[in-house]
Parts: sequence; structure tokens; C-alpha cells
Amino acid sequence: MDPVVIPILVAALVVVFLVAATVRIVPQARRYNIERFGRYRRTLQPGLNFVLPVADRVNTKLDVREQVYSSDPKPVITEDNLVVNIDTVLYYQITDPRAAAYEVADYLQAIDQLTVTTLRNVIGSMDLEGTLTSREEINARLRAVLDDATGKWGIRVNRVEIKAIDPPNTIKEAMEKQMRAERDKRAAILHAEGERQAKILTAEGTKQKDILEAQGTQQAMILRADGESKAVELVFQAVHRNNADAKVLAYKYLETLPHLAQSDNNTFWVIPGELTEAIRTVTTAFGDQSSAAGPPVAGQQDSVADVADSDKDNVGVPEIEPNSTLALDAVAAADEAAKQAAAAVSDAKAEAEAAGETRLPGR
Repeated sequence: MDPVVIPILVAALVVVFLVAATVRIVPQARRYNIERFGRYRRTLQPGLNFVLPVADRVNTKLDVREQVYSSDPKPVITEDNLVVNIDTVLYYQITDPRAAAYEVADYLQAIDQLTVTTLRNVIGSMDLEGTLTSREEINARLRAVLDDATGKWGIRVNRVEIKAIDPPNTIKEAMEKQMRAERDKRAAILHAEGERQAKILTAEGTKQKDILEAQGTQQAMILRADGESKAVELVFQAVHRNNADAKVLAYKYLETLPHLAQSDNNTFWVIPGELTEAIRTVTTAFGDQSSAAGPPVAGQQDSVADVADSDKDNVGVPEIEPNSTLALDAVAAADEAAKQAAAAVSDAKAEAEAAGETRLPGR
């Protein structure tokens, strides 16, 4: 080999080594701390950078993006002397690479220990119930303490979250029983409310039903009364239009008497005072018809006189003069009408007494 080539190769290798030692390419979101002869010189920014070979060297390479750090469960004692295990999640970002490299030896361990200490101070002033329901308050107090302490380390704590709070197993069982009791209570309350609403709706429905039935009965009674009123008015007009005499009216009056005691609500029955007058009118009518047929014989006159004398004191039988000219058929008709009226009165009294005896035990 030519002796001149060897020095050239050596020089080329030296140049390549110097160039490689001089040029530093820093990626995005990275920071390199440069030391010159063991002393901090500067921090390289992303891109192409030049350093002195041999004299300058890269001490630390830091990532300035937001980092997530999840700590292990730490036992913490609450105010009511219960031990709970709490997991925390820390979101932080390096703002000063020099301070993060030279102000603290291990910033992650320092943050972890500071988090545990702060948690014990915060949770120690709360009971278990407050610890479980005050996560936002705990997070805010942790962030304030950590951000203040890590500021001189070149680290900014953006957010602190409590990932889990695990009470002892006995407390978990008691809490489950309490929650189950609360759910049963709410279920019982909802069931009672449902029954109450159902009863209210049923009562409202019954009320509306009774009201509608009463209104329907009222309308039916009004219509029935109107119909009866119109029927009576039509009968009255027909009677006056046909000019009915007192004989027909008296006979219809006697026909109506047995129907007065047919109602179940009647406890007594009053005999009208016009009964004698009505029987007298009917008897007179029959007497007029018999006189128109022909004069009575002597034996018939004696019979009529005897009947008049024997029935003069009876209620409901008309008084007959001894010298009257009534026929035997008129007397028989009057006697039959009197018997029917007396039978109707007796039946009405019997029904009234039976109805009264039936209602006495129910009072």
C-alpha cells in the first residue's frame, strides 16, 4: 500500500468523527441538556444543533410532552380510623429541562412521595363518607400542593385524579347492606305510592260512576214524571172533552181503591171519606137504570125496604128511603160494590200490617 494513502485515510476518519461529534439532531418535543467539561452549558432545541466535539456531551434527554403517571395504591387513614387504599393518576409536563435534570434527582419519585403525604393530610381530616363523596375537593387540594412544590423542579402538574378508593371488605359489606336497605325502602315507598294512586283512581272512578248513575236516575225520574204528568193531563182533557158524568167517575174511583195499598212502602192506609159518596153515586146510577126498565112489584118494594133498614148503619152503603123505587138489581149491585170496597180495605190493612211487622226487626 502506498504510504501516502494511509495518512489520508486516517485524516478522513478523523474528519468523519469530528463531524459526527459536532452535529446533534434533536427530535420534536425533546430537549437535550449539554454539559461542557462536566458543567451545564445549554439545552438543545429541536432541529440541527452543533456542539464542540470531545468538550461537549449530552447529559439528559427529556420529553417535554404531557406525561401520565399512575401510582400504586397507598394506605390512608380517615378521620374515623378506617384504612382505605387510594390510587392516584398524575398528569404533569416538564417546563424547564435544566431544573428537572439538576434540581431534583428523581422527579417521579419525589412527586409520588409528595402525593402520598398530601393525601394523608387531606384524607385524615375527612371521614369515610366525606372521602367517597368529595373527590373533586381532594383533587383540587392535591393539585394546589403539588403544583406549588414541583414548580421549582421545572414541572407543572396539570391535573390530579383519584382513580380508586378501596375501603376494607367489612366496610364494603356494610355499605352493600345499607345500599340494599335503601333500595328496598325506595321500592316499598314506590309500591305504597302506586297503591295509593290506584285507590285514589278507583275512588274517583266510583265517585264518577255514582254521580253518573244518580244523574241518570234523576233524568229517568224527571222523564217518567213528565210522562205521567202528560198522561194525566191527556186523561183530564179527554174526560172534560167527553163530558163524563159523576156516575162514571164514581165507578172509576171505586176501581182505583184496591190499588192504593199495593206499594211495598206503605205502612198504613187511609180510607178516603168520599167512599160513601162514591158508592151512593153508583147505587143511584143503577137505581136510575132499573126505574127506566119498569115499575117494581110489591114484593120487590118490601125487599128493598128491608135491605135499606138493615144496611143503614154500615159504612160505605148509601141510605135508601123506604118509599124509593129501586130495583133488586140496583140493590145487589150496591151490595156487591160495598163488599168489594170492604174487601179491598181489609186486604190493604193486612198488607200494611205485614209490611210493618217485616220492617220492625231491621230497625
